[in-house]
Amino acid sequence: MNVTEPKYNIALNKYNQKIAAAATEDMVLNMGPQHPSTHGVLRLELITDGEIVKEVIPHIGYLHRCFEKHAESLTYQQTIPFTDRMDYLASMNNSHAFVMGVERMMGIDKEIPKRIEYIRVLVCELNRIASHLIAIGTYGIDIGAFTPFLWCFRDREHIMGMLEWASGSRMLYNYIWVGGLFYDLPVGFEERCSEFVTYFKPKMAELNELLTNNQVFINRTANIGVLPLDVAINYGCSGPMLRGSGLKRDLRRIDNYSVYPELEFDVPIGKGEMGAVGDCWDRYKVRVDEIAQSLRMVEQCLERLKKELKRTPDFDPRAKMPRKITPKAQDYYIRCEGAKGELGFYFMADGKSEIPFRVKARAPSFNNLSVLPELAKGVMIADLVAIIGSIDIVLGEVDR
Repeated sequence: MNVTEPKYNIALNKYNQKIAAAATEDMVLNMGPQHPSTHGVLRLELITDGEIVKEVIPHIGYLHRCFEKHAESLTYQQTIPFTDRMDYLASMNNSHAFVMGVERMMGIDKEIPKRIEYIRVLVCELNRIASHLIAIGTYGIDIGAFTPFLWCFRDREHIMGMLEWASGSRMLYNYIWVGGLFYDLPVGFEERCSEFVTYFKPKMAELNELLTNNQVFINRTANIGVLPLDVAINYGCSGPMLRGSGLKRDLRRIDNYSVYPELEFDVPIGKGEMGAVGDCWDRYKVRVDEIAQSLRMVEQCLERLKKELKRTPDFDPRAKMPRKITPKAQDYYIRCEGAKGELGFYFMADGKSEIPFRVKARAPSFNNLSVLPELAKGVMIADLVAIIGSIDIVLGEVDR
C-alpha cells in the first residue's frame, strides 16, 4: 500500500473544494479602456456569474478635455474651437449651440442673415449624417458585420471632403462663429452637395438591405437592452436613446431654433417592429431614419440657398460679428439637438469681461452612458457589447 495515498486524497479534496467554491463566486472582468467595443477609452468593470453580467460599473475620465476650465480663461470667440473637441464626430452641432447661446445673451440673434442661418443648418445636418454613419458602421462591426463598416466610412468620406472644403478643416471645424461664419460656402458647394444627396439615397437603401433587415443582425439586437421610457426619462437620456424608447422629443421641433421651423421633417421613434420598444434594434433604426430626415433638410436648405438666398458679391459672413463680446451680467442656458441628444451650455457672465465667469456643458453622452448599469443587468457578455454600441457614446463628450 502506498503510504502517500491519504495525503494525496486530502490534497485532492482541498483542491476540489476550492474549485467548487470558485464556481460559486463572482468574477470581476475589466472591459477597456482599450477594448474596441467600448468605443474609446471607457473602462467597464463587469461583475459576472459565468457569462451572465450581474453588474456593470463604468469608469470614466481617461479622455479629459478640460473644456470647462478652458472656458474660464479664454474669450467667448476663442472658446469655440474647444467645443469642437467634445463630440468630435459632430463638431458643427457643438459650436452651433455655443454660438447661439452667446448671440442670445448679446441680443443679436435676430440680426443674423438668413443665408448664414441656412448654411449653419446645412453643415450641421451633414455633420449629423456623418456622425450617424460612424454609429451605424461601428455598430455593425461590433456585432460582426464588416461590410457595412466599410460602406459607412466610404460615404462619410464624401461629407468630410465637403465640410473640409467649406471650413478648411476635416473634423474640428471652428466654422460657426458668434455673429456669422468664418467663410461663406465655396463656389460650387451647393451643386456638389446636391450630387452627394443623389448618390447617397440609393446607398442607404443598400445598407438597409444588408444590415437593417439582416436576420442575424436582428437576432443580435432585437429584445436586447430594452430601455423602458420611464427609466430613460429618469436618467435624463435624450436624442436617439430617448426617441428609441418611443418618445417623440426633438429639440429642433420643441425649441424651434435657427431656421428649423421653416423646414419639413419628421421625428422618428422606436416602435418595437422587431421586438420590444426601446431595444437595441430600435435605437439603431432611429439613427437610420434620422439620416433620411437629415437628407430632407439638406435638400431644403440647398433649395433655399440656390434660389432665394443666392450668394452676392457684397455678402460678408463676418459682417454681424461683434468686435467685443461682453454680454450683460446673467445666467443663461442654451440647448440644441446634437447628434447624440440634448447638448446644452450654461453660461455665467459677469457683464464686465470678455471671458465668461463659468461655462458648464451638458453632454448627452454622459447621461446616456449613465443608464448602462440598468440595461446590462442579467445580460450575456456578448449582449453587453451590443448594448454599448446602441448607446453611441463619444468619450470626448463624456469626460469633457
